[in-house]
Amino acid sequence: MTQSPEVLVEVRGHLGILTLNRTRAANALNVGMVETLLSTLQSWRDDDTVAQVVLRGAGERGLCAGGDIVGIYRELTSSTQGHPETEHFWRTEYELNVLIDEYPKPYIALMDGLTLGGGIGISAHGSHRFVTERTRAGMPETTIGFIPDVGGPHLLAQASGERAAHGVYAALTGQHLGPAEAVHLGLADAATDSSRLDELVDALTRDSIDDVISAFQTEAGESLFAAEADGARIDRVFAQDTLEHILDSLESLSAGAENADNDSDARWAHETRTTLEAKSPSSLALTFELVRRADGGSLKDSLQRELTVGMRRCDHPDFAEGIRAQVIDKDRNPSWTPASLAEVDAEWVQAQFEPDERYRLFA
Repeated sequence: MTQSPEVLVEVRGHLGILTLNRTRAANALNVGMVETLLSTLQSWRDDDTVAQVVLRGAGERGLCAGGDIVGIYRELTSSTQGHPETEHFWRTEYELNVLIDEYPKPYIALMDGLTLGGGIGISAHGSHRFVTERTRAGMPETTIGFIPDVGGPHLLAQASGERAAHGVYAALTGQHLGPAEAVHLGLADAATDSSRLDELVDALTRDSIDDVISAFQTEAGESLFAAEADGARIDRVFAQDTLEHILDSLESLSAGAENADNDSDARWAHETRTTLEAKSPSSLALTFELVRRADGGSLKDSLQRELTVGMRRCDHPDFAEGIRAQVIDKDRNPSWTPASLAEVDAEWVQAQFEPDERYRLFA
């Protein structure tokens, strides 16, 4: 039986169509897929017959559930010679993220269904980003002992004023975001109905995205950040200047939550603190610092930090342990090292960001 390509490449009319086609793995990215995406976009960049590009996912689960962490786990737990395959994957993926961000033609991403981790990297840097009522977007890396990468910290740090707290909240909790939240955070531009995606692609084969967008755009709805209660809580707690202050604020707000049936603030704080306490403490500390450092910087600067920290993360036990607990054994019971945020040394966190010529990403 002939196996279908994991990325389907097609030019229809003046539209280049890229379809992720690894449906059994929710279109999770492996190195072959990112190499195909990169080389195809490079060839189309200078091809006058291709006026615009659309990215979509095959199957029912969504655009892309992230990177192939099972493959990374195998190398983390078996290699004694560093992590060359993982490094090659990230270098290629980050080069792809920059190409998408700087692409000279409209790059239209259909962020339907699951659009997580690496899926954000190949969509949210595009010029036109559609979510649907089925969208579940986000950067869930703290759950597996890693850090938000693919420029996620750069995207989440772009919010100004109180909204900056919303990006910190999304990065630390790794919460799946609906269409309204994705638009609010600047990860997407517009919403459309999932049942009309094929119709949208067909229209793009004939007309420009600017000519057809109004015909397909729908209301994204109200995000939890805009809701009066939720938005005020997140603003108040996640605008703190340190991760320790965030957790202290949650602890103070959640006091007596077990007996406060009518105190929604206390219940929310208790649930949010419980969520954070289940994450890798060292990942939380690094993630907070990544988003803080990305504020006002460039995508390339953010990606450079992510590769430096990410490669060091490969040698930390939490990364493999997080993947094991969530994906391999699926016991959802990781044993983190260290076990609490109080044990994460502040000097160690800063040392993870020290430049290393081995990990230079851009000339």
